Amino acid sequence: MKRHLNLILPQNNMKRAFLVHCWGGKPSGGWYSWIQKELLKKGFEVNLLSMPDTDIPRIDSWVNALYNAVGQLDEETYFIGHSVGCQAILRYLEKQDNKAGGVFFVAGWLHLMNLENQEAERIISPWLTTKIDLSKVRSRAKEFVAIISDSDPWVPLSDTDIFSRELGAKVIIEKNRGHYTEDDGVTAGANIPVLLKEILRVANL
Repeated sequence: MKRHLNLILPQNNMKRAFLVHCWGGKPSGGWYSWIQKELLKKGFEVNLLSMPDTDIPRIDSWVNALYNAVGQLDEETYFIGHSVGCQAILRYLEKQDNKAGGVFFVAGWLHLMNLENQEAERIISPWLTTKIDLSKVRSRAKEFVAIISDSDPWVPLSDTDIFSRELGAKVIIEKNRGHYTEDDGVTAGANIPVLLKEILRVANL
């Protein structure tokens, strides 16, 4: 007798979105549930990932968590990252052979400023010093979009030049949104319309 395996397979042509939260974040926080709800309305399968050791994020464990969650990467797969979540997506894509449909960064960074103390610097140092082959990453998605605020206390605006030059990303600079956290007033009730607009554009919806 054949045993039935409980495999969860995406429906044919179903677009999948994976959201990777920020350092110290959780999948139920901030604007994440809002973008999930809006994309569900458009027929996406939406996965709000709970990343391991969120207060002490580690490259290997976060990349492995993405690998395990995504399974087979294809052009119906889309990624949304917030802060260090963007870094995790970059490092995941660097190790892939297939191509994603689109990648969307909110407050993404390659450099940081104004870290609170030496402990924060110690925790985040590997993310800042371990290089990423951005030329390879660029070939692993059909399109990149980077959304950043001009009032972000931690992310230098100069990083947008790197995203544009190295990834060919469309860069959108918003005013007075901070780091897109609840402390900045960006909650489930204060969403990010431009993010939804760009995802639907790239997904041809």
